[in-house]
Amino acid sequence: MEVHEDASSVILPDSELGTTAPSLRFSKTCLKNVFSVILLFIYLLLMAVAVFLVYQTISDFREKLKHPVMSVSYKEVSLYDAPGIAFYPGKARLLSCKHHYYDHIPPLINPGQPGDIDCTTQRINYTDPFTNQSMKYALVVQGPRDVKKKELVFLQFHLNGTDQDFSAIDYLLFSSFQEFINSPERAEFMKDCESSYSSWKFSGGFRTWVKMSLVKTKEEDGSETVEFKQETSVVNYIDQRTKPRSDQLFFVVFEWKDPFIQTVQDIVTANPWNMIALLCGIFLALFKAADFAKLSVKWMIKIRKRHLKRSHQVRNHIN
Repeated sequence: MEVHEDASSVILPDSELGTTAPSLRFSKTCLKNVFSVILLFIYLLLMAVAVFLVYQTISDFREKLKHPVMSVSYKEVSLYDAPGIAFYPGKARLLSCKHHYYDHIPPLINPGQPGDIDCTTQRINYTDPFTNQSMKYALVVQGPRDVKKKELVFLQFHLNGTDQDFSAIDYLLFSSFQEFINSPERAEFMKDCESSYSSWKFSGGFRTWVKMSLVKTKEEDGSETVEFKQETSVVNYIDQRTKPRSDQLFFVVFEWKDPFIQTVQDIVTANPWNMIALLCGIFLALFKAADFAKLSVKWMIKIRKRHLKRSHQVRNHIN
């Protein structure tokens, strides 16, 4: 009896180990399969995110190509290229024209009487570019150059009589007086200027102070356009002369506002090299994820086959 009990006591633990070992192996295999499935879903999610990033990167690049960003830069100069100032005085007459410096204009001497004309001027007649019928008369004056010394041009016009209710003189600015002088077809040059630039007015009985600034715009084809911006201040002229009622005096001052030339151009902020580098990284991550997913699937199939094989061996052993 004692020997039989000892034998049974020895056999019992073996039977328990035999039943618990397959269950432990099964639980480990199940955990491995679940873990592999979770990893597979994680990498599929990462692949979806990578595909979305590729689409978003390409869409942003195309959007930036369609909508370039405006870039503004400033270049400081001490001397400008003297601009041309074209006046259309009509019946008015130029009385005086002088260059002054440091914003100082001396008191007027004999206003309304002819004075010194110390400016470079040119008179020209040309056909109106908009009607091509009527003739226009323009007085072209060389503008200021030295912005460091605050050079200015002071002009005085006189209109003896007019049948209009309001009196004003038209003028326009163009970028280079020297180009006008060197042009073989000055009439055509002025027609092009009038077609390209805006014109302004200054009124009689006032001193109009015009401060100019230059803006250059670079186009997509590489060409460059020039535009003038102006700030004007108007001061009433106290006329103490004994004059006819229709007599009018016009005073105008031209000066550079500051020594900075503004340059405006459109810049495409989309950098193709950055996009290529980002796409390479995304595609590399996609290939790595796909490779890992492929290996995970193979490993799961291998584990499944091994589990089935062991189950089959256990059944055969039991049988």
